[in-house]
Formats: sequence, structure tokens, C-alpha cells
Amino acid sequence: MPSLCDAVVVGAGPNGLTAAVELARRGLSVEVFEAKETVGGGARTEELTLPGFRHDPCSAVHPMGVGSPAFNRMPLEKYGLTWLHPELALAHPFPDGRAAVLSPSPGETAASLGPRDAGTYRRMLAPYLGKWETLVGDFLKVPWDGPPRDPVTLARFGVNGIQPVSWLTRRFRDEPARALLSGLAGHVIAPTTTLATSAIALVFALAAHEVGWPVARGGSQAISDALAGYLRALGGTVHTGVEVKRLDELPPARAYVFDTSPTALARIAGLGRAFDHFRYGAAVFKIDYALDGPVPWRSEAARRAGPVHLGPGTREINAALRAAAVDGRAPDVPFLITSQPGVVDPSRAPEGKQVFWVYGHVPNGWDGDLTDAIERQIERFAPGFRDLVLARATAGPAELERRNANYVGGDIACGAFSGLQTMFRPRARFNPYATAHPAVFLCSSASWPAPGVHGMSGHNAAKAVWRRLRRAV
Repeated sequence: MPSLCDAVVVGAGPNGLTAAVELARRGLSVEVFEAKETVGGGARTEELTLPGFRHDPCSAVHPMGVGSPAFNRMPLEKYGLTWLHPELALAHPFPDGRAAVLSPSPGETAASLGPRDAGTYRRMLAPYLGKWETLVGDFLKVPWDGPPRDPVTLARFGVNGIQPVSWLTRRFRDEPARALLSGLAGHVIAPTTTLATSAIALVFALAAHEVGWPVARGGSQAISDALAGYLRALGGTVHTGVEVKRLDELPPARAYVFDTSPTALARIAGLGRAFDHFRYGAAVFKIDYALDGPVPWRSEAARRAGPVHLGPGTREINAALRAAAVDGRAPDVPFLITSQPGVVDPSRAPEGKQVFWVYGHVPNGWDGDLTDAIERQIERFAPGFRDLVLARATAGPAELERRNANYVGGDIACGAFSGLQTMFRPRARFNPYATAHPAVFLCSSASWPAPGVHGMSGHNAAKAVWRRLRRAV
């Protein structure tokens, strides 16, 4: 008979690997099982277009990774992870060549918003500057994990963050500030009128000033490989190429931790309709480009930034998000989130070439082709872009789910950002990681705190597992 393992983790994405590391650091025996041939989940790097062009199929830019309380307690740099910071964390250009920017300097960011809004931006961020570690640590953990270290700042952030970003933007008089903040909130793929979208915008803006918006040298795979390397150094084992379909296919263990969608967990663990209430959100249509040179942006600032948001006004941004998330149709003019890692990492493409990453929002399960609409939008800000395209790899919702089963219907956030799920993922309960099965736990992005490559869902879930196992001794 196989020996009893302390914990088995299903899924080797950043959350699963983080959960495994946290348990192994406590001296537990841990095994990880991953269906794909390599670890990574949403943090992978592959040659999707042409030889020598290294693309990130999903997550590419990592403000929450470099600022993660979980990652920052690990020696990931010893296992190959290097963060590279572009000159500008983000550019939000306009068709005439102007741009709002997120810079390491709050003053430079404020100045890019125009004289009527510069002071408002400084005052909005001032209470949180210099407090990233405590604020984000308090915000991303769960209530049973001790009292907040700075309850006053957390409460102040909560009052502002619970608002829809459409309310937050009313503080500003001109479009650059409004569009910048609306675009930041758009990362959760919900209309700007959705509650708590201000929190997303504020955290991303603060990250630019406190920790940056870096990429991982060589691609996002470096994050996952570093986590796996550290886990192995702690004595953990990683099995790849093993698709788990039933709980009894796994080794006997005291705890089973799932870095999967709630739907997959219920199916594998035999929990029936346990997560039937869970809602998946809108999807994305993603294109990875191999380019013959840098993107020919009109905006000088966009040439210096890693990520670039394309949506010239709040009305256009909200219309695109609402079309995909509420109306059930692809937007006529998509709001685009793009990344050009080559501005800081030349290893991603042959000399003189570039990789370019872009997605727009579409309804869950949508089966159309958004390529033409995406390229028309890019050409508004970078005339001649199409002339540089050497190859493209497109991925609609079905292809995204095929690559990563957690992206149900193409939902890269692993759950809709709406209703109770905004703050209570996957359900409203004291311990969001526990399930009806006492030995089964959820640690994916479907659980609190949120999607993103930061490992905090895995970090928090590991603490829940540890608490359960200690009581069982």
C-alpha cells in the first residue's frame, strides 16, 4: 500500500504551487499533480507563433506578483526569477498621441492627467503611499488570519474601494484620468458601474508607484518554474502529464487541495452540485503576435511602457465591457489590454523583432473571431501596425479553455466579478477554501482574494489546510 501523504495538490498553477510550498515549509509531505506536461497554469511561456518568439499565453505583467506577500516570503530569485521593470508601468494613449501614464513617480502620473486633475490624483493616492506591504497584506488575507496590521488605512481604502469605478472617476474633470482609472478597473472584466471596481483601480495605480508593473525575465513561465524549483528543494514532488478525473486516482492523503475551477473540483471529488451557484464571467479573445519590429505607436509614452491600454474614453471602455459581460455580444469597438515585453526583455524575440500580446472582451463561450476589430483598434493608436505582423496566434474562449481548464468558457478570471462573488469567492462563508468534504480544499483564483499571479489564494488555502490538520492530530 502507498504511504499516507500529508497533502496532495491538483493543479500546478501559481496558486497550487504556492499552497504546496507553504505546506512543505511547515514540514508536511506534499505531492502535486498537473495535467499538462509542464507546470504553470496561467503563468506559462510558449513559442506560439514562430521559432524564437516566446509568448505568454495568459498572464504577462505582474504588479501583484512582485508585490505579493506570499511570493516575497520565498527565495524565488535563487530559482531563476528576475523581475524586469519598464520605464513606465503603463501607458493609456489617445488617438492624437497624448497619453495618461502610470509611472514610478506619482508626480509624473499626476502631470500626465492634466492640470485640472493632477492635484486630485495626488490627494486620492496620498493616504496609501508608503503603506503597500501592510495595506495589501491586510486586504488579501482572510479575517481569521489575525487582525489587520493597519486597520485605519484598510478601512479608509475599503470606503473608497467598495465604490464602482464610475463613481471614483467623478472626482476628475477631464478624460485622461477617467479613462486611466476605468481601464485599470477593466482588468476584472466587469462594467465600470460594478461595485468594488474602484478597489481594483486603486490597487493597480498604487502598485505602479510602490512596486512596479514588471515582467519576468524570459516569460511568465519563470515564475512557475521558480515556485516548482523551491518546492522540490523543500522535498515536495511534482508530477506532470497526469490528468486527475477521480479522487481515488490520487495517493491517499490527509488533505487534497485543488487549484482548479469549482466545477472541476466538484466533479473530481464527487461533490455533486456543491458549486452550482458559482457563476463564470465574460471571456476574452486573445492574440499573440510575432512582429517585425516595435509597435509604431503615435504616443511616445506608449513606446516606453510595458502594458498599453487602448480605449480613448470612459464611455467607450464601459460600452465594450458591458457588451461582453451584460449584453452577451462582442463589442463593436473593443477595449484592449496589451503588453509589449520586448521594451525591457529582448530575450523574448530574435534581434530586432518583437512579441506583442493583446486581448479584448467577449461573452462567455463566444465562438466568433475578433481579430479584425482588435486590429482596427490598434491601428487607431499605431498606424501601420498590420504591416509589421509576421505571424499571429489567436485564441477565443474555446481555445483558452482547452489550454487551461480553469478558464471555463474563456473566463480567465475563473469567476464573474459581480454580486456576492465580488467579495466572497467562491461563496460567502468564514473559510472560503473548505468544502463539504473535510479533506478537500479549493485554492484556485475562484477563491478569495482574486485572480492574478500572486499566489495568495494558495497561501491562504494552505493556512486553512494547516489549521484543519493540526486539529486532527
